[in-house]
Amino acid sequence: MTTYPLIADHGLIGDLQTAALVATDGTIDWFCSPRFDSPSIFASLVDSEKGGHFSIRPRAEKSDAKQLYFPDTAILVTRFLTEGGVGEVVDFMPATGDAASERHRLVRIVRCVRGSMEFDIEIAPRFDYGRSTHQLSVGEDVATFTSGKTVVTLSLILDPEDKRLATIDDTTDGDLRASVRLEEGQLRGLILETGPTGEPSVVRVAEARRLFDDTVTFWQDWVEQSTYTGRWREEVQRSAITLKLLTYAPTGGLVAAPTAGLPEQVGGERNWDYRFTWVRDASFSVRTLVRLGYLSEATAFSEWLRDRVSEPTGSATGPLNIMYRVDGDPELDEEVITGWEGYRGSYPVRIGNGAAGQLQLDIYGEALDAVYQVDRSGIQIGQPGWIALGRLLDWLADNWDQPEEGIWETRGGRKDFTYGRLMCWVAFDRGIRLATAHGRPAPIEKWMAARDAIYTQIMEKGWNEEVHAFVQQYGETVLDASLLKMPQVGFISPQDPLWLDTLKAMEAELVSDSLVYRYDPSASPDGLRGSEGTFSMCTFLYVDALARSGQVSAARLTFEKMLTYANSLGLFSEEIAATGEQIGNFPQAFTHLALIDAALTLNDRLDGHHPDRVM
Repeated sequence: MTTYPLIADHGLIGDLQTAALVATDGTIDWFCSPRFDSPSIFASLVDSEKGGHFSIRPRAEKSDAKQLYFPDTAILVTRFLTEGGVGEVVDFMPATGDAASERHRLVRIVRCVRGSMEFDIEIAPRFDYGRSTHQLSVGEDVATFTSGKTVVTLSLILDPEDKRLATIDDTTDGDLRASVRLEEGQLRGLILETGPTGEPSVVRVAEARRLFDDTVTFWQDWVEQSTYTGRWREEVQRSAITLKLLTYAPTGGLVAAPTAGLPEQVGGERNWDYRFTWVRDASFSVRTLVRLGYLSEATAFSEWLRDRVSEPTGSATGPLNIMYRVDGDPELDEEVITGWEGYRGSYPVRIGNGAAGQLQLDIYGEALDAVYQVDRSGIQIGQPGWIALGRLLDWLADNWDQPEEGIWETRGGRKDFTYGRLMCWVAFDRGIRLATAHGRPAPIEKWMAARDAIYTQIMEKGWNEEVHAFVQQYGETVLDASLLKMPQVGFISPQDPLWLDTLKAMEAELVSDSLVYRYDPSASPDGLRGSEGTFSMCTFLYVDALARSGQVSAARLTFEKMLTYANSLGLFSEEIAATGEQIGNFPQAFTHLALIDAALTLNDRLDGHHPDRVM
């Protein structure tokens, strides 16, 4: 089996409509275009032979590679240290704006900063997950890859007064291999462009510098909008930039991750496609972005959510699907890419997501809380949106008390999950607050009756005397880290004895040296083979819960320990394996959302602030 890079050995770049992963060896091994959820062009991260790649690396036999982001931006710098010199590959994608675009540019600036260095370049696209062939046309300093209606052009970055430094070495198999030798101070590069671009042409160094400067300005201007001034500024800022990179600007939808098929257990079958907008994840992002001062992003998603609530889905699972494509399309049929081995043999590689048709009642609470958070920031929902939310809550009033699949999208059948009931309580609580705050027409008594019935049911059935804790599902003894949100959403006081006992029980069963498992799959079968690592989002939820309960020192130690599991760029995947290796899709929005929330809550407690309002 071919050697694969570690999942953590990557940086993320993007243009707010799609994104690419760049490995520390200078290889782009994941890129889909024109959208996050489009078919792949480079995907060697999940099949090194059939997936396709775009590599730029030093020819030297020995080199040491390091990555960093240009300060306050999403511009990635990969530095190579060799015996002959030091070189850099600067990767970025100019932002495309808010209008859906077929045109996307990957800019790869190559330069030598000390000594001299020769770089080998290989562009080997594999269109439509390797299922479509392509043709290569090579001109002077340009090339075009064509696969059906998909066109990818490649242009060299050159100075008009300099001799050509790049040479094409081979194109016999439809891929392009070239090399470039640079002396100290020299700069060259390539721009790969997808979409209806017309004829490719040479790009001058001055134009490449302008694209770089414009991209720096875009990101630094965006970062300056943040109101965060507390501890862990670098970690919070990098997480915020990552969330921005995972947002599809034309609609405001946030993808759960830019990748598909990266395993929750290396060699196992828990390999899912996360390139879609989950109502849950994106709703949580609203609360987080509001807390950081990014109101325009929070408002954009609220509008995306309003459109989903307002349109009839025809779904048997209710007025909302749990996930959609970034443009709001609910069709996410799941299929397996046949013949692909998967990351380090983790088969099958799935695209689409079969969980889209599940009933997960918690999404209604998360959606209503998102609307509530935006309202608290001063941006009220309009009358059409309010009518749509009213219909949603009326449906929920008649349907909350039924088994469902739950937050973790298990495939073991519907059950009475406590977390689902908790978030149904949140839905009614936030709906009542919105109606009374603005004098909106609403069946308040009906909603209050549902809210109170849910509260009573959770206290009677969600609490288990045997384990002395709130449990994953009624009648069982399994603990579940999703319930760490109970005090965060205002359901229970963080100082309540019932909650403190629950926190203590979780610490004993789910926490492993600060890292937190979602639940114990051996005790609660989820319909899938194999195991998984600790869930990074849950670790940050644990930090938040500890801080709220007054265990500030423990919360800070747990937070600082967790930060050591980030990669060198501050990015997190979905899970952490027993070895400390990052596993699962990368980077994961959920994790970075929870990191920001934990940092904000912990910072408040360390400063002696104890806000008791609903956050």
